[in-house]
This record gives sequence, C-alpha cells and structure tokens, in this order.
Amino acid sequence: MEFRRINGLPPYVFATINDLKADARQAGRDVIDLGFGNPDLPSPDVAVEKLAEAARNPRNHRYSASRGIPKIRQAIADRYLRRFEVELDPETEVVTTIGAKEGLSHLMWVLIGPGDTALVPSPSYPIHIYAPLFAGADVRHVRLDAPGAANGASPGAAFFDNLIEAWESAWPKPRVVVLSFPHNPTTECVDLAWMTRLVEFAREHGVVLVHDFAYADIAFDGYTPPSILQVPGAKEVAVELYTMTKSFSMAGWRVGFLVGNAEIVQALTTLKSYLDYGTFQPIQIAAIVAMNEAPDFPKTINDTYQGRRDALVGGLNRIGWEITPPRGTMFVWAPIPEPYREMGSLEFSKYLIQEADIATSPGLGFGPGGDGHVRFALIENEKRIGQGIRSLRRALTRLR
Repeated sequence: MEFRRINGLPPYVFATINDLKADARQAGRDVIDLGFGNPDLPSPDVAVEKLAEAARNPRNHRYSASRGIPKIRQAIADRYLRRFEVELDPETEVVTTIGAKEGLSHLMWVLIGPGDTALVPSPSYPIHIYAPLFAGADVRHVRLDAPGAANGASPGAAFFDNLIEAWESAWPKPRVVVLSFPHNPTTECVDLAWMTRLVEFAREHGVVLVHDFAYADIAFDGYTPPSILQVPGAKEVAVELYTMTKSFSMAGWRVGFLVGNAEIVQALTTLKSYLDYGTFQPIQIAAIVAMNEAPDFPKTINDTYQGRRDALVGGLNRIGWEITPPRGTMFVWAPIPEPYREMGSLEFSKYLIQEADIATSPGLGFGPGGDGHVRFALIENEKRIGQGIRSLRRALTRLR
C-alpha cells in the first residue's frame, strides 16, 4: 500500500540503537542509557499536586481551548517579561501547543507548502528537518560549522555566513529559517548580537524566523541564552517556541507555546482550532502553577545538569577522549575519537553498546552534517556516569 508523507522517510537510525539496548538489557546487561534525551528529573511538586487537585474537578474533564486557557497564556507572557524583559500580548502573541514538536510541525503547515523552501541547520534535531518536509516544502541544509570553523571562526559565525550563501544560491527564495540555540545536538550557543544580525537579515529579505527555544534555561559557565524576541523589531519576522519540557522537567506533560509575531501566532491558532481541543485542562492549570509559584525551579534543574556535564566531560577527557564542555543544553556533542572515526557514527554507537554497555545517539540521525559525532544525553546521575566512564576506558583500547 502506498502512503503519503511517510514513504520517503529514511530508516530511523535511533531505532537500531534502541533495539540493541533492549536486547542487551534482556540479556541481563546493565546498559547506561545516555542516548534518548528523555529528562529523568521529577517535575515540580507544586505542579504535581495541582494536577491531582484539578483532575478531581469534573469541570476540568470537558474539552479545553485549542489556543490554551487565558491564564496559561498570561502566565507565559509574565514569564517572558520576568525572564527576558519581552512584552507579549497573551491574546494575540501567544498560543499554547501540545509540546514544541506539535507546535513546530503544524506551524510549518501555515507557513510553507509545495514549491516553498526552508533553510535548516545541519546537523539538526530531526523534527526541524522533517516538519518542513511533512508540509510538502523543500529543505536546504545549512552547515552549522564548515567552512568558517575551519578558519578559526565560531560555528555560529560560520552558520551565518553559510546561511547567506544558501539564501543567495537558492531558488525559489526560502520563506522560512528554522533554528534553535542553544542547539541540539551540537550544543552551539549564540549571543544577542548574533540574533540581531539574523533579524536584520530576515527583515531585509522578507523571511520568517522560527526559533525553537527548547533549552532557554539550560546553560552553564555564566552564559545566558537570548530570546530572539529580545531583538528590537524581531516580532516583525520571528516567532519562538518555548516549552516546559526541559526548563521545568515536564517532558511527558506536553506543554509548549508559540510566541511572537501576532499574524503568525493567529494563523497557527486558526489551524489548531480545526485540529485539536488543547492540552488536558488540569495539565494547563498545573503548568500555570509551575510558572507562577516555582519560577526558580529551572535553576535547580540547571545545576543538576551542570554537575552531570562536568562528570561526563571530565571523565571523557581523563581517558583521552577530548571534549570541550558545552555551555548549553542537556547534551554533550562528542567527535568520534580519531582511532574509531572510520567506523561512522552508527557503527561506533553500536560498538559502545556492545563493548561498553553505553547507549549514545549516532550523529547520523541528526542529518547529513552529524555523522562524525555521537551525542550523549545527561539523563543518568553522576554515579552512573562515573560507571560509564570506567566502562569506556576498558572498551576504547585504541585511546591508550
């Protein structure tokens, strides 16, 4: 049988690693899972308690509103004002989404279609690549690092130069640029000056910027990730996806927001009114409480991830696998060590499960620019990370 939209999808390389991990565990082996970026930290107590309370109220069992109830839209507007000094109109510049992936995917439906083009960093989180494709558009991959990084430029600077080149060589001219900083999987970070250059480019060329701000609150060593909406004039061309997933460790709750340009926000609001009835209302109520009553909870989460980052990066460096500590995200993007580089990321990830009982994500799964790396997710505690480092020391014999 022939299906639409999914027939052209490549094999899901992460499934190969998941199958190997499951087989190893079934055989009784203790696999340390640093692959899937599934937060293991509990959600705020106040949110859990409010969820239970709200769920007992039968009035909350009815259909909700696809755009989000008024108080949750006000809560995210208040958070943006406190956190980024960005003013948002909760009536026109905010819509609640069922997680960032749903929001991004349906946003592409209203922005682009067959015959249109989107520019996407390479490598990228998979939905950034496939959401435009599901909308029927063409995707042009823009290298995040090369060639600028090879000449001493930062990857962010290189990406901007590569973006200009991709724009100038593309036909038809791209309508959308999808980006996400701090970046998954590479952990690359940018500053507000970089965002300002990008907004100026978008305003000059009439392109829409879609910024997935998943790691807005996960940053280290004094770095503060900027919201693209902090740039003066950004609302003319930009929207941003903010989520409770990482900041408040509420991954399974599926609470996200699209904020920014009112016309674009309202376009997604219209589409969603045909597609869904919104997130279960008790979840929305609990999310309001989390933002309003536990505004510092992301700092606790951030401190935990920093401890894990330091344990992993320090351990890898001690065994000869040299890594620069990332300044953001809950990941470590690790170049495959030279003695193993010819294996490619999928075979190397398989090797790490088979020989070290360590699960990672092969860089190949993040698009054509990722194959020389594997991604570690900081989803095990420091003791387990230490155990994993000892296993890697025994398995990576060529590093010695």
